[in-house]
Amino acid sequence: MSAWLDALRKGKDELVEALIEGWEKLQRRSSAGLTRFTRHKDTPSVDGMPDSDESWGLLSAEVFDGEKELVVRLEAPGMNREDFDLTVERGCLYVRGEKRFERTQDHGHYHLFESAYGAFERVIPLPTDVTASEAEASYKQGVLTVTLPKAASVATSKISIHD
Repeated sequence: MSAWLDALRKGKDELVEALIEGWEKLQRRSSAGLTRFTRHKDTPSVDGMPDSDESWGLLSAEVFDGEKELVVRLEAPGMNREDFDLTVERGCLYVRGEKRFERTQDHGHYHLFESAYGAFERVIPLPTDVTASEAEASYKQGVLTVTLPKAASVATSKISIHD
């Protein structure tokens, strides 16, 4: 009986350890995409949902490092291209915007409400210097795509050492 209990305890410990490791991995991978949305004062409250000034949402992004350019893709469904403000500062792409709640409801109630609405800012670190003045952006089917040409690299030169 003791061997069986020891095996059960060991299995439980391994399960807890695996769950903790999995949660930490998920947190590391998604923490940059977790974005705070601050509700605008004229956004209506929704029946049955907590009335809070802020909520959190996941704006998933990817940065492709090509030979001559960086391509940043950010999933932001339910917006218009005019809702975004893009800037490059201190080696990061700043994506600011506002996702508005624009639904009318005559009958029924929401039972699940996971979409985030309001003003947000997402900061995406860039792996290399870019020429922001030549950047291009498009928004199609809920995906914002920003193409950033890489900055001309500084020419390398040999440094001689004098006596």
